Amino acid sequence: MDAKIKPIRGTKPADGRPEFQPAELDPSEFLEVAVQPDQPRPSRAEAEAAVKTLLSYIGENTEREGLLDTPRRVVEAYDELFQGYHQCPKEVLERTFGETAGYDDFVLVRNISFTSHCEHHVMPFYGKAHIAYTPVERVVGLSKLARLVDIFGRRLQTQEHLTAQIAAAIDEVLKPRGVAVLIEAEHTCMSVRGIAKKGATTFTSRYTGVFRDNPAEQARFMSMVRDRG
Repeated sequence: MDAKIKPIRGTKPADGRPEFQPAELDPSEFLEVAVQPDQPRPSRAEAEAAVKTLLSYIGENTEREGLLDTPRRVVEAYDELFQGYHQCPKEVLERTFGETAGYDDFVLVRNISFTSHCEHHVMPFYGKAHIAYTPVERVVGLSKLARLVDIFGRRLQTQEHLTAQIAAAIDEVLKPRGVAVLIEAEHTCMSVRGIAKKGATTFTSRYTGVFRDNPAEQARFMSMVRDRG
């Protein structure tokens, strides 16, 4: 999905020098359900026919016993793997809680497992997401952060876009003092095809607010993510 970008909100440096403004996704592009009820879409029969065409393209006999139900199974798998197009990220984050007893440090949820699919080859990439945010008065349920990762992950993605979407959604809906997102993943489009380098891991990160403006907060976030004790 293409998305517009806009300047990220932040503070002006005290020395008055021009501040670098990293790009931010426009929330209107991704905070709502991606597929609208009235959006034209192929029928299920057309989708299954497309799978059959691909099987024929690679040289398979689509009438042999082992492949008779494959088109149906593939479409059913797509319904599950890409259900994020039908889910609303904003709704996941909007239910918050105010019983924080004045808590003013960041909240970190690390090691959120996920699987997504590369938009270039429609091949899986998988790994872990680590998310922190510094709340202002109200907090969101911890499971909602994991749910947010799943919603964006169950769409065709690049890892960079996935990282930016997660950070921007939290920043826009919760309006915290800052957000930090780190994603580490292995891409099968790199490990099982092409250069075929199994085990190569890609890291992407995104910081807003106090995490972007304060290197000490970034370092503390990374230290807690890496602390295996």
